Amino acid sequence: MRLNPNDAAQERPAAAPSADDEVRFDEINGIGLITLNRPRQLNALSYPMIGLLDAQLAAWAARDDIAAVVLRGAGPKAFCAGGDIRALYDSFHAGTALHRQFFVDEYQLDYRLHCYPKPVVALMDGIVMGGGMGLAQAAHLRVLTERSRVAMPETGIGLVPDVGASHFLSKLPLALALYVGLTGVTLGAADTLLCKLADIAVPAASLEHFEQTLAAINRTGDVLADLRAALQATPDAGEQAAPLQSVLPAVLRHFRADASVAGLLDSLAAESDPAYADWAARTLDILRGRSPLMMAVTRELLLRGRDLDLADCFRMELGVVSHAFSQGDFIEGVRALIVDKDNAPRWRVKDASEVSEAVVQSFFDSPWPREPHPLAMLGRSGQA
Repeated sequence: MRLNPNDAAQERPAAAPSADDEVRFDEINGIGLITLNRPRQLNALSYPMIGLLDAQLAAWAARDDIAAVVLRGAGPKAFCAGGDIRALYDSFHAGTALHRQFFVDEYQLDYRLHCYPKPVVALMDGIVMGGGMGLAQAAHLRVLTERSRVAMPETGIGLVPDVGASHFLSKLPLALALYVGLTGVTLGAADTLLCKLADIAVPAASLEHFEQTLAAINRTGDVLADLRAALQATPDAGEQAAPLQSVLPAVLRHFRADASVAGLLDSLAAESDPAYADWAARTLDILRGRSPLMMAVTRELLLRGRDLDLADCFRMELGVVSHAFSQGDFIEGVRALIVDKDNAPRWRVKDASEVSEAVVQSFFDSPWPREPHPLAMLGRSGQA
């Protein structure tokens, strides 16, 4: 049973805007335009927004006069910086249902987008992280700008890359998927294209009057091709070298499938090639600040995801995230980085060498052994 979005909204400060203000829906030239409208919060997803998005997408899917859907964020700073994790933290401590139901409904929304019967375009302008990636990676056309900053930074707050990351990162070479997922590294436009996590790049200035762009499209019958042509009517964002390209040999050498997290850290510390020494030192410093336990769980999640279909990836992620609240480091990570902001998380396991393989595997045990999985319907006929 889903929470009533209005009930969830009551957990937010009284001064917060209503859900109707947080997301806008427009119809232009037979195209549905969704605008995530929380620019001061970098368009982070609140729980009420998820319900509104899901309902509108269902309505547009059933209408013959809507040929495609475009997702964008309000303002120049972000497409979507993720989910409202402070609300999840507060819900956990208050003992309410929000922190559990948020992920169930968010994953259902993401799955709907992945299976959507009409073309979906995501304008990945600005920050695109966490829950924003869950939306964007479901799109048929993923559009970057020179302002794009793309990441799955969940290990930094004691969580795992979710919202389908075990599926969409599985399309990358394994070492690259482990690098992106374990470090949470922020990718610019060139690196995102290199990782095939986007399709095209356009100048941010070309999106300033996007409504007029949509209205001016002369529909030919292939609406996705029409949208792509309209977006690329101006010169692209530039053929810049991808910084990641220069260190790819080192990424492939260190982030191996047979290397544990402790082994990875040792490998990076032993890097002796001057061409990669600075990168290895920076990467090692990043990883040493992450939760050793949740890095090990993330590694296992990304390895397992390569053998699962999309629906099973979402089911696996929901179970892991559920465990992360009670036996992982998510609540402590949010406390340290978001609530108290002391940047000194007290992780459950201090050192990667102390992580128990049995504990890691326990994150993949079902939290619902005697009842149906909350996402049991994903992948069944008629479910989208």
